[in-house]
Formats: sequence, C-alpha cells, structure tokens
Amino acid sequence: MTAKKEIAFFEKYLSLWVALCILGGIGIGFIAGDLMEIMSTWEVYQVNIPIAILIWMMIYPMMLQIDFSSIKEVGKKPKGIFLTLVMNWLIKPFTMAFFAWIFFTKIFAAFIDPSLAGEYIAGAIILGAAPCTAMVFVWSYLTDGDPNYTLMQVSINDLIILVAFVPIVGLLLGITDVVVPYETLVLSILIYVVIPLIAGAITSKYLIKKRGEDWFKTQFLPKFKPVSIIALLLTLILLFAFQGENILNNPLVILFIAVPLIIQTYFIFFATWFAGKKLKLTHPVCAPAALIGASNFFELSVAVAIGLFGLQSPAALVCVVGVLVEVPVMLSLVNYANKKKF
Repeated sequence: MTAKKEIAFFEKYLSLWVALCILGGIGIGFIAGDLMEIMSTWEVYQVNIPIAILIWMMIYPMMLQIDFSSIKEVGKKPKGIFLTLVMNWLIKPFTMAFFAWIFFTKIFAAFIDPSLAGEYIAGAIILGAAPCTAMVFVWSYLTDGDPNYTLMQVSINDLIILVAFVPIVGLLLGITDVVVPYETLVLSILIYVVIPLIAGAITSKYLIKKRGEDWFKTQFLPKFKPVSIIALLLTLILLFAFQGENILNNPLVILFIAVPLIIQTYFIFFATWFAGKKLKLTHPVCAPAALIGASNFFELSVAVAIGLFGLQSPAALVCVVGVLVEVPVMLSLVNYANKKKF
C-alpha cells in the first residue's frame, strides 16, 4: 500500500503559528510600543533593516531550489506552461484587483474608511502579482504533481517576476489612484528577488559541484529549510507588533481582508483546473498548474508592501492576512484535486 503523503509539521500548522504570531506581536506592540517606534525608524531608502534581513532569510532558501536548466524542458509540456503563464500574469493580478475593489469600496464600504480601502486594495494587488515560489512544491507533492514540471513552472515564474512584477503592480496601483514610488518598487525586486536569486544559483552550483546533487537535495536543503519558516514567523511577530493598534481599533479588519483573498484563491484554482481539463492536461501537470496560480509569493509581497507603504500600513496587513488564510484554503484545494484525480 502506498504511504499517505503528508505535509511537513511546520507547513501543516502554519496558520496556527501565524495566529500565535498575531497574538504575540500585538502583545509585544502593546507592551513595548516605544521600542517598536524606534525600530520603525531603522531604514535605508524606505527599507526597514531588521525586516529586510528576515525577509531575505525567508527568500534565499527558496531560491536554492531553483534549477534554471529545467527551462530547456519547457517544450515537452508546452500547454501546461502556457496555461500557467496566462493565469499567473494575464488574469490573476487583474481579478485580484477587481475582487479587492468590489469588497473594500462597495460591499464593505460601511465598515472601511475610503482612505484605508485604497491601501487594502494596494496590498491585494501586490499579493496577487506575485505567484507562489516555495509552497507550490509542497502542494505539488501532495497531489502527485510532476516534480520536474513544477520546477519548470517556478523557475520560469521567477524569471518573469524580474521583468513583469514592477510594471503590472505599477499599472494596477495607478488605475486605483495609488501613488507609486517606482524607485522603491524596483529596489524591492532587486533586494528580494534578484540578489537572493543570484546568491541561490551560485550557492547551489558550488555545493552540487563540491558535494554532489544527492547530498544537496537530501541533506543540505532539508536542514536549511527551517531558516525560512523561523524567519517568516519572526517577521510576522514584528509586523503585528507594529500593526497591533490598527487591529485593536478594528478587530474585524482581518475578516474583511480575508474574504476577497479567499474568493480569489478559489476562483483562480477552479478557472485553471477546468481550463487544464479542457486542454487535456494530465493530472500531474494540471494540479500544480492550478495550485501555483492559486497561491502567492507572500514573502515578496510583504517585503514590497512594507517598502512602498511602511511597516504599519494596511497594505502590509493585507499581505500578512494572505499568509494566515493560504494554508487552510490551499489544503482544501489539495484535497479536492486528489478526490478528482484524472
């Protein structure tokens, strides 16, 4: 009998850890408010140094997994890659902006101040424009996805982020009348994508050459992986320490933010899933294609939102709530994909 695949402990209970970080962060912010104010001033070109270090620690381990040599295999499954690119870059950012606009300015207008609604929309746009990089490997594994195809998806998306993320975010923020400091947006991509991507490629190439690919994948990467999770949790504690006052003043804000994010996730998954079936993709290709579109590169999103709008901004809060809701929602979609396997 084939052993049941399970998500690793930290990833499985990520929503619980995030919830605990929310409570812990709010408590720290309440107790040490003055210290938080001092830490918020530790910036260089609008980049908060402690947060930047933690986010870099989150992203760098992910970049170690990327193998750009896999891109040469793209011709073997062109329909799957085509579907991934269309959903991730031509549809997803725009539907996210639409759902955020509908809910924050119309449906929840009685509960959300118009000035705050604009920043909530901005946070959702930033979140929706960054397709998943790390967790999609977990979702693909749990649905018996093709690991080589998943690697191709992630590698291609990481390259496209370099050229498409800034103009898409800039365009959608401009449409929603949010002032865009492009130099900060470009700097965020440089710090949180370009540098860790190059560092990860150099590190992995060196270690594979010195110790072998098997050692790199089975020993080095698993031991390095907790660094990313720990950095994520510490980042969330700091963010909620800065966000505590906003949340205490409006405790329902997390629920209001979560609703459009959850709807967007299900919408993109099912749109991609049924499009994949129409294209006659196999399950090992269709499942990860749908899951990578539904999930987000929340580490990058948090970093960019902080860079553009600040640590205490509603935009940064949206990206953090994205982390909170992603795991349970994605696990429900994994369960659906496994039940409907074809």
